[in-house]
Amino acid sequence: MLKKDEPLPAAPEPTSVLQAPGAAPAPAPVPIAAPGRPVPASSPKRSDEELFDMGGLEGLTMADLLGPDSGRQGRSQAAPKATAATPAAATPVVARSVDDFDFDADAFLAALDEQDFVGTTGEVVTGVVIALESDGVYVDIGGKAPGFMPKKECGLGAITNLKERFPKGLQVEVLVTREQNADGMVTISARALALRQSWERVKAMEKDGKVVQVKVTGFNRGGVTCDLEGLRGFIPRSQLQEGENHEALVGKTLGVTFLEVNAETLKLVLSEKKAAKAAKFAELEVGQLVEGQIVAVKPYGFFVDLGGISGLLHQSSITGGQLRDIREVFTQGDRVKALITDMDPGRGRIALNTALLEGQAGELLIDKDKVMAEATDRANRARSVLRQQEQAAG
Repeated sequence: MLKKDEPLPAAPEPTSVLQAPGAAPAPAPVPIAAPGRPVPASSPKRSDEELFDMGGLEGLTMADLLGPDSGRQGRSQAAPKATAATPAAATPVVARSVDDFDFDADAFLAALDEQDFVGTTGEVVTGVVIALESDGVYVDIGGKAPGFMPKKECGLGAITNLKERFPKGLQVEVLVTREQNADGMVTISARALALRQSWERVKAMEKDGKVVQVKVTGFNRGGVTCDLEGLRGFIPRSQLQEGENHEALVGKTLGVTFLEVNAETLKLVLSEKKAAKAAKFAELEVGQLVEGQIVAVKPYGFFVDLGGISGLLHQSSITGGQLRDIREVFTQGDRVKALITDMDPGRGRIALNTALLEGQAGELLIDKDKVMAEATDRANRARSVLRQQEQAAG
């Protein structure tokens, strides 16, 4: 018990929650200096900027901060950092260049070739028949797997015996219709290739303006059907010479030419009448004397039927004399001999001339019968005049 006026004892220092009562006080924390920096003698109170300054940690790794640890070094695959206390590892790490690896450009290209795809849709390829099944043919076209050609794609028309048509070892040219599946197999077709080639040939015929022979295979209300280069063609009734009785044409062969050729829409439209005109045009030439019948009278001249095609005798080419009315010389139904002075087969036009048959200008107005009777001899003289005019113009 304290006596009066006795000073109170000093209060004990507060202990940390981790320090047992009565234990020696924990030593003051020793400041940690960054490697290469001395520890200051005293630790005066520093500002927050100084406390959180990270400048001293520049260039340090996590291993520098954590220090050596045998357990960690055992788990790490990297070599320990060499220091004055711990010498560098005896086995140095050797850097390898690309040349040290077992792989070159030839090997790379060979690897690409092994993965190369054979057969793009629409591509024409050549192969060899290697096997036949009831539903198709297998053809080696150079890919990882053979190409398969279904029976219905083996050609135009029905094929009853695949073994006879495609014996093993036969070299065939086919069209790729479907690219490789997961097994590397492509679908091919001889029929599709034949159809493509047929359309190409027909387009060439149309371009040349050829007259071709076709066999009528059937009919309907609008016309008749036929076969041309394996393609189905159609001839409208209006384009037939005997359109009123077109059913009777089945089995007959007709000469036709082209009205429309369209591979995209599969349209092949033909004309017998146009072919007849084309054949007639082939028999005619400029300077030739022809004979026909006037079938129409127009203010500008006469249309003359020359046997399936018409020629125009323009009013300026009728006579060298003065005409008040073109009917002064000819009228509808008259037979006329005239010279051909111009032709345009593409547009189906023929220009005729009777004035060149006159001995003197206006002779047809005076003696038309004499001019027509002597037309052959007069045509020879007229052709000489035409040649002289062409030479002078040329």
